[in-house]
Amino acid sequence: MGVTFPDIPLYRGWGAPVRTESTLRDLELVQGSVPRELNGTLYRCGPDRQYPPMTGDDIFIDGEGMVHMFRFEDGHVDYRSRWVRTERFVLQEKARRSLFGRYRNRYTNDPSVAGKSMGTANTNVVWNGKRLLVLKEDSLPIEVDPDTLDTRSPWDFDGAVRAVSLTAHPKQDWHTNELLTFSYQAKGDCTRDFAFYIADADGRIVHEMWFEMPYPGMVHDFAVTDTHVIVPFFPLITDLEVLKKGGPFYQWHPDKPSYYAVFPRRGRAEEIRWFRGPTVSAGHMMNAYNEGDRLHLDLALYQGNCFEFFPSADGSPYKPAPPQLTRLTFDLSGRSETPEMKLIVSTPDEMPRIDERWMGKPYRYGYMICRQPGARAGDIGMGAIGRIDHQTGELVTWAPGPDCGVQEPIFVPRRPGAPEGDGWLLVLVNRFAEMRSDLVVLDAQNLAEGPVATLRLPVRVRMTFHGCWVPESTARTGRYVA
Repeated sequence: MGVTFPDIPLYRGWGAPVRTESTLRDLELVQGSVPRELNGTLYRCGPDRQYPPMTGDDIFIDGEGMVHMFRFEDGHVDYRSRWVRTERFVLQEKARRSLFGRYRNRYTNDPSVAGKSMGTANTNVVWNGKRLLVLKEDSLPIEVDPDTLDTRSPWDFDGAVRAVSLTAHPKQDWHTNELLTFSYQAKGDCTRDFAFYIADADGRIVHEMWFEMPYPGMVHDFAVTDTHVIVPFFPLITDLEVLKKGGPFYQWHPDKPSYYAVFPRRGRAEEIRWFRGPTVSAGHMMNAYNEGDRLHLDLALYQGNCFEFFPSADGSPYKPAPPQLTRLTFDLSGRSETPEMKLIVSTPDEMPRIDERWMGKPYRYGYMICRQPGARAGDIGMGAIGRIDHQTGELVTWAPGPDCGVQEPIFVPRRPGAPEGDGWLLVLVNRFAEMRSDLVVLDAQNLAEGPVATLRLPVRVRMTFHGCWVPESTARTGRYVA
C-alpha cells in the first residue's frame, strides 16, 4: 500500500509534510552581512508527519520531531535537519505506516505498540550538562548529538527523574547555569501528580518536589523569578473515560477557575501559596520577576480556550480569543487569593521571548510574534516580529512583507556583558509563495529597519515551535555566561 496523506487543510500548501532531512554547507547570503560576533548554533524543533495519521485527521501539534540546526562561524552559516528517532519513529519506520492514533490517546493506538512510548520529541531544544536535549511534554527528553543531530537516547538525568515525562519549557538560568523543569500528570495519564526539578550545570538533579494539582490538566509552560516558581493551571483537563472512548486528550471546562501555585525555588509542597482566578488560558510565558513581596508574571493570555482543536466538555462551541500580553501580579504579603490582571499590549501576540540573561529578573524588553500594523479589524493573523519596551510601553514591529510569515524569534547578545536588548534576533521566515524559508538576522535595537542579513534556504522549514541559541563558548565549556 502506498503512502497517501489525507486532503485536509493542515496538509495543504505550506503545511504539506516535508519528510526530508537536509544538509547544506554555507547558506546563500542574499542581503546584508552576517555579524562576525555571531559564533554558535541556533537549534529549532517542530513536528512533521512521518506517515499519514491513522485516524484520517490530525492537529498541528502532533507529528514526529524534526530538529533544525543553523551553525554560525565567522560569517558562515551551515544548515542541517534530522528526524529525532524516538521509539515511536523507529516502530513506524519498520512498519511503514502510522501505529499511533489520536493525539496522546493510547487507547486509539495499534495493538502492536501497546505499552510503547508515544513521545514525539517535537517541541523544543535545550542545552544542559553538555547535552543537547529535544523535548515534548508527553515523554522524557531525547538526547541528540549537537553536531550531527543523530539521535542518542532518552535522558532521565541518570535515573534521578522519577516522573514519566518532563516539560518542553524548562527555564535555563544563565547566572546559575541551573535548569528548572517540571512534569504534570507526572505518574501517568489523568493523574494529578506534579513534580518540580532543578538540574545543575552538569546535569545532576539537585532538587525535587512533588504536589497534587487541582485537576489533571495541561501545564505547557511556567515561570520563575530569582526566588520563586509560578505554575499556572488552566482548565484543559484530561478525562480517563473520555480517552477510553477514543476522545481527545484534553477538554476545555469553561465552568472551572484557573489556579496558580507559587512557591520558593527550593521549596516544599507545604510552602505553596495558592491563587485562583477567572477561566483563562495561556500557552507561553514571557518572563516573571520580583518586586518586593509582589511577583509579576507576563504571559500571552487568552480570555478563554487557547486551543480550538480541544473541544469544550459541555459541548459549547469554540469562541476565538486572541492572545494578548498581560501581566498577572501575585501579592505574597496580602490576603487576596486572586492575582491582579493588567493588559500590557492589546495587539494579538504569541511565542514571547526575552534576552535570556534577564530570565527571572526585572527586565525591559520582550520579543514576540504579533499582528502586523495596519491589519484589518478583527484579523488575528500574526505575521510580524514585535519588541515591547516595558519601560515606555512602545511596541516596535518588523514584517517580512506579503505572502510571508514568521516563526518564534530567538535573542542573541551582541557580546558577553552587553546591556539588555543589545544583540540580534534570529528569525525563520516562511516564504509562502515560493514554498521555502529564509533565516534573517535582525538588530534587536533597530528592529523596524529590517534584517542586517538574510540567508536563503532552498528548502521549506515547515513549522518549528521553539528553540535555543548555544554560544560556541557554551558548547565548549557547558556553561552560559550572563
